[in-house]
Amino acid sequence: MAAPLSPDPLRMAVVAAARLWIGTPYRHQAARRGVGCDCLGLVAGVWADVYDAMPDYHRSYSADWAESAGAGEPLLDACSVRCGTVSIGDEKPGDLLVFRWSRHVAAKHLAILSTPALMIHARERHAVCETALTGWWRRRIAAVFAFPPLDHRSGTH
Repeated sequence: MAAPLSPDPLRMAVVAAARLWIGTPYRHQAARRGVGCDCLGLVAGVWADVYDAMPDYHRSYSADWAESAGAGEPLLDACSVRCGTVSIGDEKPGDLLVFRWSRHVAAKHLAILSTPALMIHARERHAVCETALTGWWRRRIAAVFAFPPLDHRSGTH
């Protein structure tokens, strides 16, 4: 009989860091634990907690940027430069989930998978929470990414 797989320390660190943000109020464009964040700020803050450096990203964007933007997938592009791609359906706790609200707009929401059935995310009018990854959410997953190895330093400043 094969030995059970040991937990991945990086994935455990990502989930532990994300859980520290639970209760942080929603604030558009913010990334301060306990003070305020949006979904991008949550992921940037978790990145900073895990890698000891804030990722370099464009911090000025409108709330409707995906609906008003032209062609392209800026959020998916930014994630693919910094993280490894994971096949949808193969996600594990500690992975980054990217959601698309409808087929005709760019993907625009981020969450961190905390268990196979739960995710941590920041949502307008709600504090950061750990919530069920229901069928409604699963149908809107546009991509899944794995955080880079702990010795990763590019994309930070």
